[in-house]
Amino acid sequence: MRYALRPGICALAATPIPFPYTHTESATPMRRKHCEITDPAELERILAAATIGRMATVGPDGYPYITPVNFVFDRGCIYFHCALKGEKLDNIARDTRVCFEVDIPLAYIDLGLNAEGGACKLHQFYHCVVIRGEARLLPDGERKAAALNALVAKHEPGRTFTPVDAAMPACKACAVVEIKPRRMTGKGDLAQNKSEEERLAIARHLKKRAQGRDHETIAAMGFDPDKI
Repeated sequence: MRYALRPGICALAATPIPFPYTHTESATPMRRKHCEITDPAELERILAAATIGRMATVGPDGYPYITPVNFVFDRGCIYFHCALKGEKLDNIARDTRVCFEVDIPLAYIDLGLNAEGGACKLHQFYHCVVIRGEARLLPDGERKAAALNALVAKHEPGRTFTPVDAAMPACKACAVVEIKPRRMTGKGDLAQNKSEEERLAIARHLKKRAQGRDHETIAAMGFDPDKI
């Protein structure tokens, strides 16, 4: 069975999210359509697997300001916590428009695959999701506490913890930002534009090399690592 990153596959997520997001005012069609992820379940999987996201806000000087944050994607929105004051919050107060990006680097294609190809054949496989949306500071209350609990549950999988309660001083001592997506795009580069023979050769090279995320990349390409 081919992996979900192959274009045209649109299986629904277990808990469907609104997709595609409809705000397309400044949307530019993806040039490498073969890399585009159109499966909402796959977008959710990438957002669940990534632990660090990067939020870009607009600074008072017009320059983008990028901040890395731990985050969770819950109920169709991005949530993260931070201090009660800071540059990113000042920027959001002036302009709620933000861009949020996550990426998962997979296998790096080195010269061992094709030494004669030189530097032009070096390549990085990856998954990424880019969200354009609007950010706001959540007020103290149950929704804020629920977002903090979702954040802890994501980053402490399989562990029990005392749930955050809205009345806790610690809950009120931090800020929680909600990003509501207006447009979400995903991209996955796994040599989809190559022939099946070329892709199999890459997968076999990764199996022989067996480094880092090579095994994960083979599976993502749609091959069974035990059968190639």
